[in-house]
Amino acid sequence: MIKTIEIVSLSSGTIGEDFAAHELKIGIKRLKDMGLKVKFSTHALSGIEYIRDHPQDRAADLIEAYSDPEVDMILCAIGGDDTYRLLPHLLDNDRLKKVLDDRIFLGFSDTTINHLMLHGLGIKTFYGQSFLADICELETDMLPYSRHYFEELIRTGSIKEIRPGDVWYEERTLYDESQVGVPRKKHKNTGFELLQGPPVFSGKVLGGCIDSIFDIFNGERYEDMPALCGKYHLFPDRDDWKGRILLLESSEEKPSPEKYRKALMYLKERGVLNAVSGVIAGKPMDEAYAGDYKKLLVSVTDDPSVSILFNVNIGHATPRCIIPFGIDATVDADEQVIRFDI
Repeated sequence: MIKTIEIVSLSSGTIGEDFAAHELKIGIKRLKDMGLKVKFSTHALSGIEYIRDHPQDRAADLIEAYSDPEVDMILCAIGGDDTYRLLPHLLDNDRLKKVLDDRIFLGFSDTTINHLMLHGLGIKTFYGQSFLADICELETDMLPYSRHYFEELIRTGSIKEIRPGDVWYEERTLYDESQVGVPRKKHKNTGFELLQGPPVFSGKVLGGCIDSIFDIFNGERYEDMPALCGKYHLFPDRDDWKGRILLLESSEEKPSPEKYRKALMYLKERGVLNAVSGVIAGKPMDEAYAGDYKKLLVSVTDDPSVSILFNVNIGHATPRCIIPFGIDATVDADEQVIRFDI
């Protein structure tokens, strides 16, 4: 059972800003009400500008969290877009490797880069939720579906299975104090959707935010990112993808179908789409471009033997489950369940 959580800001420093103080207060109280001790890494609350300008301190915070024997779970505060800048500060001279162990690491979005880095170092991680996006939800409690999986993780240290949520929520446009207690607009969810391939497929899950994966290979956002990710061999080789299940979900930027296609082509060109046993794709935020994404997943993969499951409650659309990386998983589209061997 998880007793102590340390919150780290590896991407954006939003939780250190005054405009997020009400969310911070809500999140801390919820974690304490769950019986958890809450720690913040040294620089986690330093604010957006400081966090942006000091990647070496963000890296030091992750090393700090892994070095603290009291910490059972490392929880990412939020995503962002430049955590790749931590790579040399973590990987040179095996700085992070020297303190690593299999304690729980949870985050999503830009944290995809951290997940891939930890995978390369042999560490299992958990993908799907963050402190600000989930624990600090402005409704009177965490969204029930999201809370179910977070509580399972802190209670058991694992996730046994995931099933579709009954509803999905529109994203908020405001996050100020006036929104505290204001419910999100919700809609009936339609469940997992098998786009092609056998309804039952298995493998260890790996992947993340397709926008972040795009940036690994494309320097439009950060010119030096592809070279730096290449230098540290961040993205696994084709052989590492054999028999795995690829997880893809899209960000709050709601990538255009053309950008989504380009990202899939990067994966196609590296042999990933034809090496995996299947793909699970998250519901897009506000269902943006859902129809286009489904068509692109099928057409770019261009291999009907590869199973593709769409509309999984993972990633930027709420509510969110949590998916273990590095654990054997079996997807059963007919039964509407993804089970993990624990």
